[in-house]
Amino acid sequence: MKNISDIRLNRRTLLKGLGVVGLAVISPCAFSLATGDNKPLPRVRLKLSDYQTFHSTCAMECLHCNLTAYVYQGELMKIEANQDFNVKCCLRGMSRTKWVYHQQRVKTPLLRVGEKGEGKFKPISWDDALNLIEKNIRETIEKHGNKGMLISTHAGNMDSIKNDMGKAFFDYLGGSTKQAGSLCCSAVTAAMMPMVGLRYADMRDTLSQSRYILCWGNNPAVTMQAYFKEYLAAQKNGARIVVIDPRFNETAAKADEWIPIVPGTDTALALGMIKIIMDERLYDADFLRGHTGATYLVSPQQQQLREDASDANSYLVYDTLSKRTVRHDLPDIIPALTMDELPPNAGYTTVFELIRAESAQWDLSKVEAETDIPTGTILRLAREYASNKPSMIVQNMSGAQRTEFGTYVAASQFYLALLTGNMGNAGGGVCDAGGAKQMMNFNAPVPPAPNVQKIPPIPVSKVGDWIVNDRPHPINFWWIMTMGVLTQLPNTNMVKKALKKVPFVVVADNLMSSTTLYADLVLPVTTIFEDLSLMAGVRSHYVQLMEKAVEPQGEAKPDYWIFARLAERFGFGEVFNQPIEHYIDACLKGTGITRERLSKGPIKPVEFPWIPFKDGIFRTPTKKAHFFIEEWQKKNFAPIVTYMQVNESPKGSPELAKKYPLMAVQRKLARSIHSSHGMNEWILEVQRNQPNVLIHPEDAASRHIKNGEWAIAFNHRGEHRAIAVVTRQIKKGVVCLDNGWWEQQGGSSSHVTNDLVEVLGTGHCCNSTLVDVRAEG
Repeated sequence: MKNISDIRLNRRTLLKGLGVVGLAVISPCAFSLATGDNKPLPRVRLKLSDYQTFHSTCAMECLHCNLTAYVYQGELMKIEANQDFNVKCCLRGMSRTKWVYHQQRVKTPLLRVGEKGEGKFKPISWDDALNLIEKNIRETIEKHGNKGMLISTHAGNMDSIKNDMGKAFFDYLGGSTKQAGSLCCSAVTAAMMPMVGLRYADMRDTLSQSRYILCWGNNPAVTMQAYFKEYLAAQKNGARIVVIDPRFNETAAKADEWIPIVPGTDTALALGMIKIIMDERLYDADFLRGHTGATYLVSPQQQQLREDASDANSYLVYDTLSKRTVRHDLPDIIPALTMDELPPNAGYTTVFELIRAESAQWDLSKVEAETDIPTGTILRLAREYASNKPSMIVQNMSGAQRTEFGTYVAASQFYLALLTGNMGNAGGGVCDAGGAKQMMNFNAPVPPAPNVQKIPPIPVSKVGDWIVNDRPHPINFWWIMTMGVLTQLPNTNMVKKALKKVPFVVVADNLMSSTTLYADLVLPVTTIFEDLSLMAGVRSHYVQLMEKAVEPQGEAKPDYWIFARLAERFGFGEVFNQPIEHYIDACLKGTGITRERLSKGPIKPVEFPWIPFKDGIFRTPTKKAHFFIEEWQKKNFAPIVTYMQVNESPKGSPELAKKYPLMAVQRKLARSIHSSHGMNEWILEVQRNQPNVLIHPEDAASRHIKNGEWAIAFNHRGEHRAIAVVTRQIKKGVVCLDNGWWEQQGGSSSHVTNDLVEVLGTGHCCNSTLVDVRAEG
């Protein structure tokens, strides 16, 4: 296969492929023949009616824009956005033709013949591949039990079928080891679920109605680019956009203000803002009384009081009308919120007062010392956020929560929204990732497996380390799909050791990705437009049919076909070998949405605009938002948001910081989704094809690093080589590394990232990482 460094493309070819040059693509026959006198035949322009059109969606962890494929004579010729969809697809979506016909496309099962990492394979048949898989599964179960099998899936394909079918297959075998947590946003889940009762609830439908937009630790100009028009519309209507980030990112370039912050100190800033809001009575007392647990009573032993110990929802409040403690949900009461509303010597306090006490220590000078944000900026930020309603905090899986105590970061932002009454209204809230699943319940494609063993999982950040050290048990068989474990899992060198240690590693992919280099068996799987599937997920508000437009390249098969063939060998084929339409219908059953309706175009399950938690009605059992989180308390952490110093930081680990004094944060790029599209020819032509490291001029000068020259970020975990960008658009003492580069391109920033497990959400701590940087040579 051709090396990516040899792939180049004429820009005019790119523009033709995107449909920019000329109305329609020229027929391949028009330039493949010539007349007898060597004169080329006249060019034949096709009309749109000459094409067949099909619809699908980018299935990675993106916004799942609806795409139209134009097919002529069985070949995918061009892709563009569906004109009836509310957003326009980007270059990545339009360049999917180059993914389907990529020079490094896996077209047949491949068996390793060299050492792991060499990338030496020989083609084998599907029968031989399935025989090998069956043999290794049976041997693993016999010698190690089901716990000896590990399945790794993630965000490379977020449709409603493939990942679910993979996990279900191993469940029907009796179970397997799985990954716990997420590389993206486990901390957000650990905050949102107990606080508001729903994860993946976003407010993007009403962004344009916001008066104040606080982009906290994220970069929606890149990560929500299809919807960034809504941000600009809000700004045009008078909204102020503020970005809190160590890096002057693409959103900051469009914003009204950039506030640089020390990585890992975001909760300290939030608590400082809360103190100002409380001191100046900028909170919404009526909203807090009627829609939150701020009024719940708490004992001196930090236990919430209940009317009935057996009824978890029987929280007690103090009714200021009847002057007695009553259930929180009784009608015609006015619960006490503040201490001065409680009886003297009551022996209890309110959750609201616990929040006040926690924030009281965070005066302006202390917040400045921790975050390096000037006191005047902190004061103005708190007042502007609380006073300009509706205000929205844009969280969207931010880098700020990819830290050691990221759950508190995410929760602190919900504290701010709830305290100011900025929830459940148009233009307000905390904008997370979100899709159709927040609006409607969809089913799994297959029924739950019977008799699944309870097997301890491996925290996703620790996959490499735990496999190498046989924790919690040895892994003998590893199935990897829809996930670039070698580019995305932290501590890459440890992941390489794990891939080499596991006796049999299966990687299902459609390109020769970095992970396939370490596989024992590579299986060729289809791309979008090569199979039929369904998208009803957590990124797009629309339910979409993913139509098959062209035949798969070579012998590529859908993941669900592979599991069907394996299920037949293990005696439960009838669960997995039904036509794909059967599984799509199973997912849609009870929703009122049908394949027939979807064949006419994407469907949004509810009317526009979507407002999660409308009118302050939350998805918790009490229908109220909670501040005091007993789930955290059970893990011996504070039930009220508190600030904790991250360990891998100059203040948290001063000795380590002597070796590696710079804090490293990661950034997403417009060129890829994680590592997907990292080898796309058109992307490489239009975007840069080398990684960058952003470094402040003073940090660069002391290390003799020059702009535009190669530099190496390094620590005790490994090294990452990148082009130095010396700029004041990164905070001094911080460097910014690019996410998503393949091993074939020099390697991902994950070579140096922290593999610590986020304590409350079992998530990723990549932005709690210390490095140093040296000039190459």
